[in-house]
Amino acid sequence: QVQLVESGGGLAQPGGSLRLSCAASGFGLDHYVIGWFRQAPGKEREGVACLSGSHGNIYYPDSVKGRFTMSRDNAKNTVYLQLNRLKPEDTGVYYCAADLPDLAPDNMPVRGEGCVESEYDDWGQGTQVTVSS
Repeated sequence: QVQLVESGGGLAQPGGSLRLSCAASGFGLDHYVIGWFRQAPGKEREGVACLSGSHGNIYYPDSVKGRFTMSRDNAKNTVYLQLNRLKPEDTGVYYCAADLPDLAPDNMPVRGEGCVESEYDDWGQGTQVTVSS
């Protein structure tokens, strides 16, 4: 059974940093695409770090570009999201999601542009990030 467990959320001051972890169990991450999404109070869920397009690039929306970085450690079966220079508007529940993608003839994962929520089949329960002084 595929399970994703997020951790690392909490209270941070504006300008501070957090590192979120997404630990996978029940499957190996090697062949999976992982994306990070967040949902602020009263708002729709949005993607903040996703594999995008046909060239293996990571998509970050303008609201987090230059401040958030996604990385992975397949040996630990864990994906990370480093959050730097946090702002109050970064407050929300952060989710990781997994997808076993189709592969193109060049063995690159087939992905849409940006963060396409419908591409992801399995979701974690979320971790709360609160940015406040």
